[in-house]
Amino acid sequence: MKLTYDVESRPHFGQVVVFAFQQLLAIMAATIVVPVIVNNDASVVAHFGEAAGMSQAAALFGAGIGTLVYLLFTKFKSPVFLGSSFAFLGSMAAAFAGATTMALGYLGLIIGAVFAGLVYVIISLVVKFAGTGWIDKIMPAVVIGPTVAIIGLSLAGNAVGDLQTANAGGSVYVAIVCGLVTLAVTMICASYGKRMVKLIPFVLGILAGYAVALVFTLIGNATGNADLKVIDFTALSNLTFTKITDFVDLPKFTFLQGFGSFGELSGSYIATVAVAYAPVAFVVFAEHIADHKNLSTIINRDLLKEPGLHRTLLGDGVGSMAGAFFGGCPNTTYGESIGCVAITGNASVVTILCTACLCILISFFTPFIAFLATIPSCVMGGVCMALYGFIAVSGLKMVQKVDLEKNKNMFVVSVIMIAGIGGLQVVFGEVVITKIACALILGILANLMLSKSDKSDKNAETAETAETAETAETAETTETTEETETTEETETTEETK
Repeated sequence: MKLTYDVESRPHFGQVVVFAFQQLLAIMAATIVVPVIVNNDASVVAHFGEAAGMSQAAALFGAGIGTLVYLLFTKFKSPVFLGSSFAFLGSMAAAFAGATTMALGYLGLIIGAVFAGLVYVIISLVVKFAGTGWIDKIMPAVVIGPTVAIIGLSLAGNAVGDLQTANAGGSVYVAIVCGLVTLAVTMICASYGKRMVKLIPFVLGILAGYAVALVFTLIGNATGNADLKVIDFTALSNLTFTKITDFVDLPKFTFLQGFGSFGELSGSYIATVAVAYAPVAFVVFAEHIADHKNLSTIINRDLLKEPGLHRTLLGDGVGSMAGAFFGGCPNTTYGESIGCVAITGNASVVTILCTACLCILISFFTPFIAFLATIPSCVMGGVCMALYGFIAVSGLKMVQKVDLEKNKNMFVVSVIMIAGIGGLQVVFGEVVITKIACALILGILANLMLSKSDKSDKNAETAETAETAETAETAETTETTEETETTEETETTEETK
């Protein structure tokens, strides 16, 4: 696609800050919701109580650190943000509160992330020495295209659910109005905006949606009408600004909380955590490839070749270790970030670098974290309808290059789409093979199983071509013979005359 800013482009400092803030808004909700989900897990609550506490600020800090590590390993050539991974939710709950009686809490999160990261390191070494040719064979466009589409479509329910949610308990219809205003402003700015406006459609869309939600909420508070209340100001109201921590506070880093548990380590606990994390890392590896192939089509360069899949894997793996060391959450490349690049046409890696730094800085700034928490779900839902939709469309664009007249390709695409949209998911104890991974695995198997049909089609095409050529040659010979006979008859007639 046509990019406004290429990977190596360096916009002005003021522009970069605004672009980074937009990326932050795109990835923030998913990044900070992961620790919230883990904290609400029944086993975590049972072990640590209601005040259990993976920190959202620490998760944001960890995402920033993980992204910086990723950018270093990829030589600043891959413009994507790494945020908290949803694939490891079950693994994190098991490591944090423990499926056993030996729960080590925060230390368990660090150990689990190390195992997940090591899987990436091992695969990257295999790729380094074996190359990526085998990946192209087992995951061609007919497999990757519909898988990328499924990544976007699988998030559709989240976007629509958020669109209908008013955090302060207001009417679903009021929430939908706020979300649709956000979506409309985002689309208009991206489509008709000039220069800077076109580059920050999400910032303007969220501000517009927030303003409408604020008007509804103020009217609701003034009239006592609960249906109009959209924004929940609890996070801000909890700040009294009477102590320093109401302005600046140190995030609850994972390593600071977990060091005291080293004395309780045991081999069986480490094995339990390894079994919970390592298989999931193999699953996320497939999503890693799909994300990078998708991003490659957007920025018009093959990231699997330059900087190379081995580098992106190392960046993702080591970045996950570093991110979990601070925030507890293994990281992964974010579809929201890729969607933001696609919609704005801004692939400048400097923007991603600034976003990572911004995440690290604001994780210490209490009022800003509190303000971000007040952005209503319905407003973010409006933005996510565009973000997730662009991910799905990117996958469909890959499928355009596939010959769907062939039964083999039709079967492969059909299996992936139905398994992904249908939500096929497999659970082995604490290990969850996500619907994306299941769809991709089935697509790979179907493609390999039907790969011989390509040879049959080629043989049939060759035979058909040969037959056509033979028929043409026969027709040409016949025509030549007839012409010769006609000429001879004509000459004989002339001589007779």
